[in-house]
Amino acid sequence: MKPSAWLAGAALVLAVSTQAVAADLTARITLQLPLKSHLGQNLELFKEEVEKMSNGSIAVEIYDSAQLYQDKEVPQAVGSGAIEMGVASLTRYVGDIPAVDVFYLPFLLNSEDKVRKAVAKGSVIRDSIDEAIAGTGSTVLWWQAYGGSVFLSNGGAIKTPEDMKGKKVRVFGKTLGDFVEAAGGAPTLVSGSEQYLAYQRGTVDIGMTGVSGVQSRKLWEVMDTITVTNNADIEFIVVANTEWWNGLTDEQRAILSAAAEKAELDVRNRMSEIEAEAFAAAKANGMTVYEPTADEIAAWQAAGQPVIDAYLAKTGDLGAKMVEAAKGY
Repeated sequence: MKPSAWLAGAALVLAVSTQAVAADLTARITLQLPLKSHLGQNLELFKEEVEKMSNGSIAVEIYDSAQLYQDKEVPQAVGSGAIEMGVASLTRYVGDIPAVDVFYLPFLLNSEDKVRKAVAKGSVIRDSIDEAIAGTGSTVLWWQAYGGSVFLSNGGAIKTPEDMKGKKVRVFGKTLGDFVEAAGGAPTLVSGSEQYLAYQRGTVDIGMTGVSGVQSRKLWEVMDTITVTNNADIEFIVVANTEWWNGLTDEQRAILSAAAEKAELDVRNRMSEIEAEAFAAAKANGMTVYEPTADEIAAWQAAGQPVIDAYLAKTGDLGAKMVEAAKGY
């Protein structure tokens, strides 16, 4: 066989081989955090499970670090079908569903046990939120734990509301902003991907985030103190465009659902370990970690009570139902 004929034959075999393993379905996922973050790694787990269970017939593409959309843009992008799937902070749905901010009510869901009960499938809170989000054109596939909220600062801890008065504070949701205002601070909405520059440039004086974000974004380079308030629980959700989801075959939905369930359990079960590693990394990189006293937490709780009252006033029966459920956990 002539070399040219051999090459042509090899090219044909390669083309047929490539066609045989090409995915029948590609699901793109947008993420604002770096791939090395625990949410990014959770998506990697999902991707591996889907591609393994489908024998490569379903491909998952992850676009991390807000390459395609910032966190605030995800609900619209997924709901409109501009992208198949996305990861969004739960509070990004507060404009359509004010009650989702039950997780950001000051000190309401401030322990792992309470949070696990709230996010469990079949719970009043989880089911109410998943059902409400379905009305935005998106289907919730799984929830991603992000841990408790902490304060970041330079030159000392934020021990009580007195330390916040007159300071600009980075927040990532309206109810968190209400809490900051109630404590005497000035809330400034800054997306997760823009945090580092906001601290570096002094756009804000105080940060509010999850400790895992301190590690994945190396925020110890621009902040030197963490105050562990756990004033709110931070949850992300992975959503799929409902029209796209409903258009899949039963087998495809079954594969994606099984992988989503595994991913949700994995990140939830590892959250305590993830936070412990992040605190250790922060200390190793020179940060001071301050644990408030019981009296200091009581001062924060007192400052935050008007936020709970305002939430109940604007969320009606749904908000009241979820707060009552949370108090019972």
